[in-house]
Amino acid sequence: MRPIKSFVMRAGRMTEGQQRGLELGLPKFGLDLADGLRDFDQVFGRSAPRTFEIGFGMGSATLEMAAAEPEHDFIGVEVHRPGVGALLNGVLTQNLSNLRVYSFDAMEVLRDCISDASLDRVLLFFPDPWHKARHNKRRIVRPEFAQLVRQKLKVGGILHMATDWQPYAEYMLEIMQAAPGYRNLAADGGCVERPAERPVTKFERRGERLGHGVWDIKFQRVD
Repeated sequence: MRPIKSFVMRAGRMTEGQQRGLELGLPKFGLDLADGLRDFDQVFGRSAPRTFEIGFGMGSATLEMAAAEPEHDFIGVEVHRPGVGALLNGVLTQNLSNLRVYSFDAMEVLRDCISDASLDRVLLFFPDPWHKARHNKRRIVRPEFAQLVRQKLKVGGILHMATDWQPYAEYMLEIMQAAPGYRNLAADGGCVERPAERPVTKFERRGERLGHGVWDIKFQRVD
């Protein structure tokens, strides 16, 4: 049986900037699943704290974080090609050197390309909540996800998730509380206050105008 995917591949029209990002940025900043396990000190040309972001969408938050933290290296994963092109166009425009991109399934990238205990942060912002009960099995946050992320985080490393769907936040907490080797960074065992390092996206601002809440969840690998 093929594994259930947490995403749906969507066709999208490319803007000139997105096309430029793919044509000029992908050869320079793109990484290939087929290359397998990577030495990211060699990829980035330095040893630095490393952040892995799953599903960066159109990449605006990723660009903002990479520009704000030049001392950190960022690895972004996204399957939506216009989003990949948009992020890479931003990398070229802002002349950033601390960001690399995979346009593949994030679970496969984590499993096959990332060394164990090598990441300082894993970010999962606004994943598809798959609202309908019959689609819940497609949610990326599952026990096997928590186990794989823990394997790739350093001891002390952080998994930071955010969602604007409260039932999904409750589900995330349920999965993570049951996952071995983690500690919830919220003092009350729930969600944390919105961390300053997570940029507020256009998507989030629109939700706020509509009265939607946002829930941030942070768990630390403890062993």
